[in-house]
Amino acid sequence: MHGFDYSRPASVSDALRAMVSLGTAKSRFLAGGTTLVDLMKLDVETPDHVIDITGIDELRACDVSGARELTFGALANMSEVAEDPFVRESYPALSEALWRAASQQLRNMATIGGNLVQRTRCAYFRSTAYPCNKRVPGSGCSAIQGINRGHAVLGVSDACIAVYPGDLAVALLAFDAVVDTMSPRGARSIPLGDFHLEPRSTPHEETVLCADELIVRVRVPVTKVGKGSTYVKVRDRESYAFALTSAAAAVDIAEGVVRDARIALGGVATRPWRAREAEQSLIGSALTDETARRAGELAFEGALTKPMNAFKVPLGINTIVEALMIARQRA
Repeated sequence: MHGFDYSRPASVSDALRAMVSLGTAKSRFLAGGTTLVDLMKLDVETPDHVIDITGIDELRACDVSGARELTFGALANMSEVAEDPFVRESYPALSEALWRAASQQLRNMATIGGNLVQRTRCAYFRSTAYPCNKRVPGSGCSAIQGINRGHAVLGVSDACIAVYPGDLAVALLAFDAVVDTMSPRGARSIPLGDFHLEPRSTPHEETVLCADELIVRVRVPVTKVGKGSTYVKVRDRESYAFALTSAAAAVDIAEGVVRDARIALGGVATRPWRAREAEQSLIGSALTDETARRAGELAFEGALTKPMNAFKVPLGINTIVEALMIARQRA
């Protein structure tokens, strides 16, 4: 591991001042460390200075009692949010997305804010022996002609086909979550749908977050579709594995007709993926196996596959159908 200096500020303002004074090029914020430390061990990340924000208590506050929104502090860990009784009862998709991510040990360490900015698990990105446009812009993408069974079929480009690895962001996207940040320029609120970027020609730019900008909280608008929701994750083994396909689905049904529908996909795209056309196809209709399958097919229109990952399209459609059927039962 590359040697580095370490500091532990006590407030958001102190953390931002430290980042400015030390320089953004070779400094990194550290929260749970389940991504950054891992990448530092691989020499993919080589910061000269690590700014540990875990001592900032103001980033831990959560509140699920509001009439308009739920708020989760950036340093709230995955386990405590997943276990919250209100979240489990009223927004099961959020709880399930957290429970089905990583291992118990990692869930106890990993934070809500850090989870949103975790980097891809593409093996070519994580090995300095291979060209990777995310790691070294302009060097090429080894995955396009390489072993790409687990890679993306939606939102891909000629420069990168790495899949976004997270679960929580997929569920949050279905509920129109907003990310609040602070930087030396002040505060801003970013809709989660605008937070992650597709690779296009700049795959090293993964989010709209600036290097000197810190996530402080995530807000989820209160919605009727919360209870009628689920997160279905299909993977090679039942635990501690990344999604081959996943779907967060939520529906509001009255008198047998869908009034609102949310579908977000994971494991298949270069960023958390909202299937809005699929959602619209359900509204005003009964939710049946047939209408659910049609929604699944719409969600994967335009998918660009490789021979190794073409199976993700039919598997993804089936994942959406299963998720919508569970959501229907809960609604």
